[in-house]
Amino acid sequence: MKSVRSKVIAAGLVIGAAGVGAWQLLPEEGRGSGTALRVGTSDVVSSLDPAGAYDAGSWALFSNIYQSLLTIRSGSDTPVPDAASACKFIGQELTTYQCDLRPDLKFASGRAVTAEDVKHSFERIKAINSDQGPAPLFNTLQSVKAEGRSVTFNLSAPDATFPFKIATGAASIVDKEKYPAKALRVDGKADGSGPFTLGAYQAGASAELKPNPAYLGQSKPAKTAVTVRYYKDSAQLNQAWQDHQIEVAHRDMPPEVLAGLNPGLKDTRYQASGGTETRSVVFNVRPGSTAAPLAVRQAAAAVIDRSKVAGEIHKGTVTPLYSLVPAGVAAHGTPFFDSYPSPNGAAARKLLKDAGITAPVSLTLGVNTRGPNVAEADEIAKQLRATGLFQVKVKAVDKWADFQKAYAAGEFDAYTIGWIADFPDADNFLAPLVGADSSMNNGFSDKAVDELITRTQSFSDRARASGDFRDLQKLVSQQIPLLPIWQKKDYVMSREAVSGAQYLSDGTGVWRLWELNWL
Repeated sequence: MKSVRSKVIAAGLVIGAAGVGAWQLLPEEGRGSGTALRVGTSDVVSSLDPAGAYDAGSWALFSNIYQSLLTIRSGSDTPVPDAASACKFIGQELTTYQCDLRPDLKFASGRAVTAEDVKHSFERIKAINSDQGPAPLFNTLQSVKAEGRSVTFNLSAPDATFPFKIATGAASIVDKEKYPAKALRVDGKADGSGPFTLGAYQAGASAELKPNPAYLGQSKPAKTAVTVRYYKDSAQLNQAWQDHQIEVAHRDMPPEVLAGLNPGLKDTRYQASGGTETRSVVFNVRPGSTAAPLAVRQAAAAVIDRSKVAGEIHKGTVTPLYSLVPAGVAAHGTPFFDSYPSPNGAAARKLLKDAGITAPVSLTLGVNTRGPNVAEADEIAKQLRATGLFQVKVKAVDKWADFQKAYAAGEFDAYTIGWIADFPDADNFLAPLVGADSSMNNGFSDKAVDELITRTQSFSDRARASGDFRDLQKLVSQQIPLLPIWQKKDYVMSREAVSGAQYLSDGTGVWRLWELNWL
């Protein structure tokens, strides 16, 4: 999931609390029970329709207003029933998966949730096939059958990861009477069966959520109303925090703020969980792009200094990454470090010369303006230019939706993008990024990569896929459709009058606003 996990997330939880005393139990500035709790983020909601969004900001909201058949509980890495009462593979071949719906499920409108609604929800994702949607996640889904309260998924190939996929925001169940079969819903409304109902919504500004009294599922009933406030960038999010306009801040505060978190801060609690959010440079390998020749990508990989990006731009809040699968996730390796252990301009020059490519190579580097992204892109461009081998133009795009459309259309030779896994398995750091019909829309396709992905998905015992995952990572490091730069932890900041913030986000792709409450 574009900036979107494993057991280490729960184990890596760090909690900081400041100024413990009797006064901390009192809501600040008169706010408290009966008042909406305010959560701030600089994430972007690209669409309220699950068929049209494959990004962290949209899925965070989906976690609260929609239900999926399965979900992942806080601190766990195993899918459990949510809208379903039970799910299982039929037979041993991992090609047929069946779920039974809970009885008495209703959309917030009062209409009963049916198996036909579930069927409709999946079929429209495939039919619409939005460039910004989650269709690539369901590449093995061949057909869906609804019968009574049961839903049966027929897969084109064995896919042990399918239960994880239907525990994500991509699998949100929508009302077939309100969501068109072959077009996105665009009226700015959302109808689901999740813990909250969506009230007033202003794109890019706010979403008002009220507890859904009809909710039945795995999650706790929501205890208080929540207003999500969306900010243009991390500086505005930080200002809102400083001005006490929000009680919870998540994704992303400025690096210098995160680097300065400590237990002595007044009225501030913080959690740093996981460490599996990643960021990469994605190369456009379509014919006509200057990044299409492999030697150009190899030369760039040979000179980029990840440590400098991590230290100077992110103030040490991120860790250099040398594989698409981050450290802490089973099957992690370091193939890019093995091939490019340190910046080497001479090696890069030789790569270009041997390929008959005349330097300097012109590159357009696309970037979305959120947070420190532009400063990061400028640093990467600076490093490439300093070798004399590249002329780099950074093209910043303000709106997330416009940025998505631009890279999908091939307007950049390369672009930077973050990734938060949809589910806690190495597959999700690889298949959606480098597999057939990749969500990166960069023109990359490789038969050997696809064969390895298919093979890893055939093992119900995920440990048996480790060798293939490592081979896959090595193959990616040789082809370089993407160049991993860093991984980071997930930071949540909250006021002392708020409880439950430690459960809000743990790297499993679920945003648990229902856990929040006033003390």
